[in-house]
Amino acid sequence: MRQSLFKVPLLVLCSVCLATPCWADLTGGLAAYERHEYQTAIKEFRSLANQGDSLAQFMLGYMYAHGEGLSQDYAEATRWFLRAASKGNIAAQFNLGVLYDEGLGVRQDYAEAARWFRQAAEQGYVTAQLNLALQYTQGQGVPQDYAEAARWFRQAAEQG
Repeated sequence: MRQSLFKVPLLVLCSVCLATPCWADLTGGLAAYERHEYQTAIKEFRSLANQGDSLAQFMLGYMYAHGEGLSQDYAEATRWFLRAASKGNIAAQFNLGVLYDEGLGVRQDYAEAARWFRQAAEQGYVTAQLNLALQYTQGQGVPQDYAEAARWFRQAAEQG
């Protein structure tokens, strides 16, 4: 069973936002999100996302995927995740893999899921490594290859 959780710890998000020029606005949006003040969070994230902030783009995608403060809309989540992923946001890359793997908001496409899982996995995202290993085990979207599956399982295990 593949990991399909969209969850990203706030601590990880905060550590990334400290390196962002608009960190005060981003931190405010994350704090509002944690307090379940979704409309405030959406306002902060949307402003930053439209300026190209990949973490804000990811958070909007996350909120659309979960219907937090917005109507659940996987197609809109996909659009925001794509923007963030194109800037190297690992969590967005992983979540695109999940959406393609499960056919949420997009046509189910195991090869496209594998492509996104691989991008995140190569950057050390453990859950993406596990999902990619499972795809190699099952031959979904990639040729069945137990040696390649073992390599990804091993990489994930080495990270804990």
